[in-house]
Amino acid sequence: MDVLAFQPLWTWLMANLWAEIAIIIVAAYFVSGLGELLIRPIVHLGVQRRKSDIDESDVKKRRDTMVALLRTLLKVVAWTAALLYIVHVSKIDLGPLLAGAGLAGLAIGFGAQSIIKDFISGLFIIFENQYRVGDTVTLGNSTGVVEEITVRSTILRDFDGNVHFVPNGTIGEVVNKTLGFSKINLTIQVKPDTNIDRLTEIINKVGTDMNNDKTWAKSIIQPPQFS
Repeated sequence: MDVLAFQPLWTWLMANLWAEIAIIIVAAYFVSGLGELLIRPIVHLGVQRRKSDIDESDVKKRRDTMVALLRTLLKVVAWTAALLYIVHVSKIDLGPLLAGAGLAGLAIGFGAQSIIKDFISGLFIIFENQYRVGDTVTLGNSTGVVEEITVRSTILRDFDGNVHFVPNGTIGEVVNKTLGFSKINLTIQVKPDTNIDRLTEIINKVGTDMNNDKTWAKSIIQPPQFS
């Protein structure tokens, strides 16, 4: 690259702008820190317990995920704004640099669009309580237990132990198999001459006994029944 392109940068370094730059950096640090202090109480007020939440731990998971996402966004915005303002007050001519990196800038722009889409989709996933850490879900062609929800993606571990990284922006449909409760239908094969009435009585009695048993009572919402 032409050495002349770096002359504005050299002039900036030689100028007496360190005080103003220091103020900008301190301001960005202050805004970032103050925002982080305010984000948690605001999220705690906005994210309340819902009917689908089993206990307070579910609410805490959703709140912690939301706080982490918003903190990351705040830091990116604060320090990007600070960097742009430093460039502005320094009167650096970025024309030659941007011209030489035009294609790279275009690629970064498309990448940034993808990141923003993933981030916004992640926010809606948390706000709408579509799923939480620990839920068993199907996202597209991937099924597994949600291990983590990051700024960009959802991390699933399937029943074979494989880890799937699913970008939040690509999730078109969510099937949550453990939100609130789960249900399973079992098909039982019996002999043709089986007394169905007696079979129904036995199955319903076993289901009722399980529901009344202290070991199973906390895990059963409705007694298993023959249908």
